[in-house]
Amino acid sequence: MFFLAGLLAVAAVCLLNFWMIRSTANEIYGGLSAVPANDVGLVLGTSPRLANGSANRHFTVRIEAAAALYHAGRVKHLLLSGDNHLKGYDEPTEMKTALLAQGVPATAMTLDYAGLRTLDSMARAHEIFGQKKLTIITEFFHAPRAIYLAEHFGLEPVAFCPEVLPPGWMRTTRIREFGARVKAVLDVCVFHVGPRHLGDKILIKVAGTKNINAKETGFF
Repeated sequence: MFFLAGLLAVAAVCLLNFWMIRSTANEIYGGLSAVPANDVGLVLGTSPRLANGSANRHFTVRIEAAAALYHAGRVKHLLLSGDNHLKGYDEPTEMKTALLAQGVPATAMTLDYAGLRTLDSMARAHEIFGQKKLTIITEFFHAPRAIYLAEHFGLEPVAFCPEVLPPGWMRTTRIREFGARVKAVLDVCVFHVGPRHLGDKILIKVAGTKNINAKETGFF
């Protein structure tokens, strides 16, 4: 009985992952010239460094991809959404600093300090920052879940995915992502989880549009 239950659970996880990957495939792009242009690109946060102090390649490729999109004119503004819930840990500011070094002007960036996880980043992009269509900047393994959550919260997303990292960098995160996709479906369909922080609306000023001026505001 326990063996059968375990087998069914594994099958359910695999089928759910297969469905999420297939259902979002048309919204995920790897080529700069192929990705549709949007006013805003949403850069999902991660730490710039690993626990051992070495550079985090996931952070590096997201920053490089975001800068490439901006300089190619595929996005006009970048919403940097990350974790800032611990003193001394500030993903949005780290992203901004890295993008400034890549030639992206500060006026083309808005910081979301309460993007504690992918679900929060997507909900807040719509509810707080007033976005409808946007380009998500993350890796291929993460993009299906990001697209799924974005659509759930009323966005019309595409994803631009940077270079695929070597297997040594991807193995653990790919395995963890199998469970994260299941959790995303449970959060949305069973537990109806929302973002941990909302607050006042922050409208983004995109160059060449009539949007109201954006402001940067922290929560911690």
